[in-house]
Amino acid sequence: MNLLLSLFSGALLVLIFPRVEWTWLAPVALAPMLIACAREPRWKQRFLNGWASGFVFWFCICVWIQFVLEVHGGMGRWGGWGAFVIFALLKALHTGLFAALAGVLIRSRWAVPAVAALWCGIEHAHGTWGLAWLGLGFAWLDLGNAGVDWPVLMRLAPLTGVHGLSFAFAMLGCGVALLVLRRPVRELAPLAALPLLLLLPAAPEATSGSEEVQVVQPDVDTEARWTTETFAAFEQRLSELSLDEAAPLIVWPEAPAPFYPDRPAFRTYITGIAKAAHASFLLGGVAYTQSGAPLNSAFLLNPDGGLVERYDKIQLVPFGEYIPPAFSWVNRITGEAGDFEPGTRMVLMPVNGHKLGAFICYESAFPDLVRRFTREGGEMLINLSNDGYFGDSAAREQHLSLVRMRAAENRRWILRATNDGITAMIDPAGRVTDTIPSHVETSEVMRFNYSTELTPYTRYGDWFPWSCLAASIGMLAYRRKPGTSA
Repeated sequence: MNLLLSLFSGALLVLIFPRVEWTWLAPVALAPMLIACAREPRWKQRFLNGWASGFVFWFCICVWIQFVLEVHGGMGRWGGWGAFVIFALLKALHTGLFAALAGVLIRSRWAVPAVAALWCGIEHAHGTWGLAWLGLGFAWLDLGNAGVDWPVLMRLAPLTGVHGLSFAFAMLGCGVALLVLRRPVRELAPLAALPLLLLLPAAPEATSGSEEVQVVQPDVDTEARWTTETFAAFEQRLSELSLDEAAPLIVWPEAPAPFYPDRPAFRTYITGIAKAAHASFLLGGVAYTQSGAPLNSAFLLNPDGGLVERYDKIQLVPFGEYIPPAFSWVNRITGEAGDFEPGTRMVLMPVNGHKLGAFICYESAFPDLVRRFTREGGEMLINLSNDGYFGDSAAREQHLSLVRMRAAENRRWILRATNDGITAMIDPAGRVTDTIPSHVETSEVMRFNYSTELTPYTRYGDWFPWSCLAASIGMLAYRRKPGTSA
């Protein structure tokens, strides 16, 4: 029964995210596993039950990874499934750790805040450190991401980041578990703090932006085989899309095409677009280190076609841009020979007297990284992404949900420029204000505003989840004291 309860929690955690998106289940998602933790006295069994729950979550929510490995990694069906199952088993370890320790805290009279702090602290540490010892630093959806359309809970985002929402959902889940376990009502008292969220500042009102950016969605086939003729025709179409309307900034996304701005022929081509449009021009492309290692980069050209700045992606995608040492037998997804090299510095892009922060694809899953772009002076953010490798899976909607939370945490407009969808403009409250249909080769002028406001989260970072981790460690140590009955 305890195993079934834990597996049920894993299923509920899957259902609260895209594409099912039954977010009303988020407050009860952890409850079945916590009931199992309270019923099970053996920590090893709690760990195994939690591990199974985490496996259900990672296996179902990230099943698109199997597709990527099979189709784009050339591993075949069974090779893709084998590598993906190992991945899900490793990523589920943190849920096992949570269950093993939660069984101690849920027996205390302050179980509601203690268990929530434990979940929040482990969730953050898992996303920050991941399985660094395996080179598998993969972060994706946190529990709090399910609250992106909950206006009251979203008041926490600029203060605590996404982990504040995770804490609130975990508190509610623990409260439900205590009710089922028929614990004294006084132990639910900490839940009375949740209505205080109404005292926090509400999200800014929806407005239409006054600044313009032209975003191009090229819709490049991820399996395209380029010849001189096909690439020349493609360049012609992109030129027409880029010059279709006048805007002070043109943005191309990350794309599976031979975009090498350091090579003379392509540099001449993109310089011509910037000059013809008399606009700043931001695009994704491949650069190289002095030793010849590839870099996934964002390039900014000024209206005269000169290269102004380049940002090299810091957080690389496991299996896509590098192969973790423990998975050396897995094929990489990209066509580059060798692993990509991670960038080493934050870069802001100067455009018309303003500063933009351009982060690349999967970096949207790292709240602190996006926060640093804003703290350093980014007045508007752009996410250059290629989700074409995901196929038509839920990964597209999941990725959009991540970027929406980053916008709300930092109170910044974010343009999500993608190869084939979901291209969108997101306002400082995390609301989507404009989108382009997926799988369409087109361009569109979108509107936004610049901002210089710094939220508490932008200023102080992940103070809340680190505090939760420290508090939960302290409470666990206290509970282990001989003679402690609290």
